[in-house]
Amino acid sequence: MDSSLKTVLWQQFGAAIDMLENALAFCPDELWDTDAHFWYTGYHTLFFLDYYLSDETPMEKDFLPPAPFTLSEFGTGMPERVYDKTELLTYLGFGREKLRDLLTRLTAEELLTKRFVSEYKDYSILEILIYNMRHVQHHAAQLNLLLRQGVKDAPDWVSRTKMDL
Repeated sequence: MDSSLKTVLWQQFGAAIDMLENALAFCPDELWDTDAHFWYTGYHTLFFLDYYLSDETPMEKDFLPPAPFTLSEFGTGMPERVYDKTELLTYLGFGREKLRDLLTRLTAEELLTKRFVSEYKDYSILEILIYNMRHVQHHAAQLNLLLRQGVKDAPDWVSRTKMDL
């Protein structure tokens, strides 16, 4: 049960991350920084992917994203600058590895009993993982819609990640 639960979480959450990655990579330069804020939706998604995977320090005051990213998503407004595609794809890789670490480190029992407690949420780790996966998929779909509207094309659906846990 332990490894099958983790495998299912990895395959499906990984697929959502893959879809986000595909949308970011597919975006042409002319759509990256427009009034639709393609880049910002990507950044917002990656920031919270990182934050919601922080099972050891989920309090906002203790969280620190990797450089060059800031805490702007905690209410300080838009980031001070536009992040480029390479920066966001690197942050995506960081988030994917953070998910891999969490799933390999915790037992199935810990996924159910350990808590993600912040100012606004009190969820089991399993629930915050599902919440986080839904958030990633929601914004990946938004980015795909922007691509379809802007260039009349978007990456295909990913049913499972091809990466091993």
